[in-house]
Amino acid sequence: MHTVHDFRLLGGLMVLGILLAAIPLVIPQLISPRYRGAKTRETYECGVDTIGSSWMKFSIAFYLFALIFVAFEVDILYLFPIALVFGEPGLGWRDLIEIAMFLGILSLAIVFAWRKGVFSWR
Repeated sequence: MHTVHDFRLLGGLMVLGILLAAIPLVIPQLISPRYRGAKTRETYECGVDTIGSSWMKFSIAFYLFALIFVAFEVDILYLFPIALVFGEPGLGWRDLIEIAMFLGILSLAIVFAWRKGVFSWR
């Protein structure tokens, strides 16, 4: 049976959680400067002023390269659990062949992207 003490503790923890979430959102609004000068609206890259227009077109190769990178990063995450259990009893040739097939399919995707010219910069 739950007592009043249990519900007070739960309520206190909820209030504490809300406060800890709200404080980092409210304090910057209170102490940040309100001045918006001409420099505020200018485009910059890593703190360096830009030269020319910031609305320039980039090659699609940059986006394809980034998407391939993200896809392979996610696929590599599947290899971490396998690396942790590799060498334990019960893993045999079948498991090794499955890992090799997984890496082979990933390699085929890299070869496909390479043949399409994604990795050649112009």
